[in-house]
Amino acid sequence: DGAYLEMLREELSPENQDLRAPDWSKEDYTVDRDFTVAIIGAGMSGILAAYRLKQSGVNCVIFEKNHAIGGTWLENTYPGCRVDVSNHVYCYSFMQKHDWPHFHSTQEVLLEYFNECVNHFGIRDDIRFSTEVSSAVWNEDSGRWVLELVGEDGEESFICHSIVSAVGQLNRPSYPEIDGRSSFKGASWHSARWNHEEKIEGKDIAVIGTGCSAIQFIPRVAEEAASTTIFQRTPNWLMPRPQYQKELPQNLLWCFDHIPFYNNWFRLHLFWRSHEGLLPRLEVDPEWDGSEDNSVSASNHELGFMLRLYLESEFNDDPELLEKVTPRYTMGAKRFVIDDGLWATTLKRPDVTLCTDPIAEITENGLLTEDGTLYEADAIIYGTGFKASEFLTPMKIVGRGGVDLHEQWDGVAQAYLGIVSPNFPNLFFMYGPNTNIVINGSIIYFSECEAHYISRYIQYLLEHDITALDVKREIHDEYNVRIDEGNSQMAWGASSVNSWYKNPHGKITQNWPFSLLEYWQQTREINPSDYIELE
Repeated sequence: DGAYLEMLREELSPENQDLRAPDWSKEDYTVDRDFTVAIIGAGMSGILAAYRLKQSGVNCVIFEKNHAIGGTWLENTYPGCRVDVSNHVYCYSFMQKHDWPHFHSTQEVLLEYFNECVNHFGIRDDIRFSTEVSSAVWNEDSGRWVLELVGEDGEESFICHSIVSAVGQLNRPSYPEIDGRSSFKGASWHSARWNHEEKIEGKDIAVIGTGCSAIQFIPRVAEEAASTTIFQRTPNWLMPRPQYQKELPQNLLWCFDHIPFYNNWFRLHLFWRSHEGLLPRLEVDPEWDGSEDNSVSASNHELGFMLRLYLESEFNDDPELLEKVTPRYTMGAKRFVIDDGLWATTLKRPDVTLCTDPIAEITENGLLTEDGTLYEADAIIYGTGFKASEFLTPMKIVGRGGVDLHEQWDGVAQAYLGIVSPNFPNLFFMYGPNTNIVINGSIIYFSECEAHYISRYIQYLLEHDITALDVKREIHDEYNVRIDEGNSQMAWGASSVNSWYKNPHGKITQNWPFSLLEYWQQTREINPSDYIELE
């Protein structure tokens, strides 16, 4: 329909036209009114929010706790770190780059891209580095937010009219609760805090975890270590992608350089495929009997069958290893791991051991499994993911009536459109609750939708000379009921398997269960009736 075509036109963005740029300016409504936005975080989303505000003539300041921009691409520097969606989609629609060195670029290349964006957008001078926001409190009398900052020069306060939280989710390491973890006498570190000074060569290395990060760094570790023992709790569904680590071929680069708009159409094709994607194969069919393989529909069963064939083709010469790497849970209940054959090659190395026995405790010298086997190690590397469901921690945020955001959530983070929450006027989340995607699209697409909605919200405030808006509780709750119902009808909601999509209570607080088009439609315009106006 028309909406679908308009969304695709924005993504096509011929000649990098910024079709999502704000169509308004602060000067259209007021010259004298002071309106300042504080953005927390200078990663992908924070950079985008700052640029959109700058385009509208709205003053903003970005507070970044690190010494440089980049967010997750600054902090995750482990060997083999790279994006697991196509790089031609993992970039801003209005800042497309076609000459990526690889189909899936490495951390260094992505960090360079976002630095180029910051320079091109002219926002570097708006960033205050090495400055952490410890708390944000809404002042009822002034209709302002008061931020407490901790920087290199000590503590200070900052007053603003609005806050954009762009703190991300994949940056706070999660460690397993294993007895004796602190007793280990060797070196240990998390993949998100990689210890580049610790030498791996010639050492016996233990790795806990086989998720997306671990499967990227384990092959690099195995190349240098004397031995590598991998402790796996749950195997992953591998999604074959032969070009995963390949460089872009010269003939494709030639087409990008010589055929007008070829790169735009190439990107749009990738976006369209991922938009339609495999999402329907993860939807629950209540009439389907999936007792044989824990599938949730006929198409889910078919895709699972194909992925099992891939595993068999990779491990058919080692039945014992095949048994260990074959998932028994619903296909799509956990994030897929992209693979080009390197995982099988690594696990088959004579100096690599895959252990699936549960870890009982960590000792001074290694890891003891429940069957009584001690695996000695010189170093332990944790590839155990992030505290993704602990949104905005450890920041303290207090809104209207003295309501604490974390107490309001009570361990279950929720937000209307993933962007706003009742009692917290003019506070926006980017990459907030239930805005994560599983198998369709790129997270940058969601951030662009969120930035557009935030822009419309601020436009409404300025146009109508309103101090603030606070989303109505009933609107927020009705929305989240629908989100919960949608997630319950997807593979990740129907399955009981543990995943980072779920919070400690087992509730899906991460995923968006519907189409990308629907989120685009819901974030096009602000509906004033959804909000309480605060003068």
